[in-house]
Amino acid sequence: MTREELKAAATSMLERAYCPYSHFPVGAALECADGSVFTGCNIENAGYSPTICAERTAVAKAVSEGRRDFVRIAVAGRSEDFCVPCGVCRQVLQEFAPDMEVICLNGSGEELALPLKALLPYGFDRSLLPDAGKP
Repeated sequence: MTREELKAAATSMLERAYCPYSHFPVGAALECADGSVFTGCNIENAGYSPTICAERTAVAKAVSEGRRDFVRIAVAGRSEDFCVPCGVCRQVLQEFAPDMEVICLNGSGEELALPLKALLPYGFDRSLLPDAGKP
């Protein structure tokens, strides 16, 4: 998938966002190493904490289909500012692909592309857990 196709896939998800509280739709398109793409949109909830971001929706869809080899994600919003992943989404992306590219789009379609490590320079990972991977 080309960069422009990935950005278009993320932008197309804005229409599917369920955001009656914030009125801030977000779309995401997550690309795997083989070129397959999983899309997502934000899904809000009146209780706020059950809300799931577009990026985590895409990750959940990919992981539930057995994919964990992410290379880049495009995140689209309609604001003037670039739509960047929240802290929770950054940590979730870190779990699977700390070296991935994050393409942040604004409402005009302009992009800001960064490595995830620039957005989460000291991300928490399994190396910090002394018993990680042990039964």
